[in-house]
Amino acid sequence: MKTYIAYITGIALLAASCKQKKVDASKAAEVNTPAQQEVNLPAPYKTKAVRNYCKVIPWPAGKMPVAPAGFAVSLFADSLRNPRNIYVAPNGDIFVSEANTEMKGVKKIGAKVIGAAASQNLGKSANQVTILRDTNGDGLPDTRNVFLKNLNQPYGMLVLGNSFYVANTDGLWKYDYKPGQTQITTMGKMILSLPAGGYNNHWTRNIKANAAGTKIYVAVGSGTNVAEHGLEVEKRRADILEINPDGSGERIYAAGLRNPAGIDLQPGTGVLYAAVNERDNLGDDLVPDYFTSVKEGGFYGWPWAYFGKHEDPRLEVKRPDMVAKTITPDVSLGPHTASLGLVFYTGKKFPAKYDNGAFIGQHGSWNRAVLSGYKVGFVPFTNGKPAPKMEDFLTGFIADLNKKEVYGRPVGVAVAKDGSLLVADDVSNRIWRVSAK
Repeated sequence: MKTYIAYITGIALLAASCKQKKVDASKAAEVNTPAQQEVNLPAPYKTKAVRNYCKVIPWPAGKMPVAPAGFAVSLFADSLRNPRNIYVAPNGDIFVSEANTEMKGVKKIGAKVIGAAASQNLGKSANQVTILRDTNGDGLPDTRNVFLKNLNQPYGMLVLGNSFYVANTDGLWKYDYKPGQTQITTMGKMILSLPAGGYNNHWTRNIKANAAGTKIYVAVGSGTNVAEHGLEVEKRRADILEINPDGSGERIYAAGLRNPAGIDLQPGTGVLYAAVNERDNLGDDLVPDYFTSVKEGGFYGWPWAYFGKHEDPRLEVKRPDMVAKTITPDVSLGPHTASLGLVFYTGKKFPAKYDNGAFIGQHGSWNRAVLSGYKVGFVPFTNGKPAPKMEDFLTGFIADLNKKEVYGRPVGVAVAKDGSLLVADDVSNRIWRVSAK
């Protein structure tokens, strides 16, 4: 525990040092601070913690998710192998990371294997990146190739200059790249080692470059639910790291974010935002996942506090100082929704209300008596600030709530070059396309 306290103290010192070293995103955040949502939370353990896993059943022929009036939903790609995340390159090429939970990564840190993974019969992880290209603009991929293979649970992807980056669970790799190529065959280089494995599905490592392309943000989820396996597991975790494009200069950009799987930059301002998957086993309605702007040097509570200065009762070592410095996030996304995907809408095809708003993929609950999530939500922005509540955008993934049956589980979301929204449905091995009529 002394090691852990020293580690968190280091985070606090690093946060203080960040005040001396500002980047464009943080400067924008100072000017444009989003309104925070007032949320009334129940007491811990008001309801008993449960394990309530969904049962995945096939999509019936012709059935699709449901979008609001004025939108059309179509099947963009199928027969993938657990498509987890989607990245659209500057030239319009669509990259899909195909990977899933592997039990060996969970066992390494001593955490229990969560039954949701086993119940979905995920099998061996594909560990590859597939490239899809719609050359004639008909809303369907004309070409499909394995772009990179033999990876280790890839998730985040990025094109920056003449380099292609892919974030494996244990490290960030950089490859030589030319726009238009459909396969990488040259050797890459690991430029940043990362802690592997994680509680439930915290193996994902997302990446995003700042607007200037001078920094890369790396999202790393916690190794445990609430630091129950000690501090060694949590070094450089529950953080968003910042590095230079060559992997040097690592520092903690923000801390206390339990699983910030979804990260993106707000259009225009360059402010970094995150969709954060919060902790389990405090009851049905604790703790809400959230969507928030991420302040440089900010601390967001994990493991000592949640959704602002609400102290988690389970920590043996109390840290009132850390609770006191916890930043309250901007928008509650509901408890146990597994809010993992995030993209700002930068297309020009949707109605004006969607301009520069945020789409959030909710993979769905396992720690709640009634299933929650299993949809794509939308947070509108007005004058650069998020609305206080998320609204439903793409639903229909739950087949029968009473039987706990679902057709799919949306995760990664991305905006295609034609302005449509792409949604990765990992357990049905599909990508859905939502376009404006």
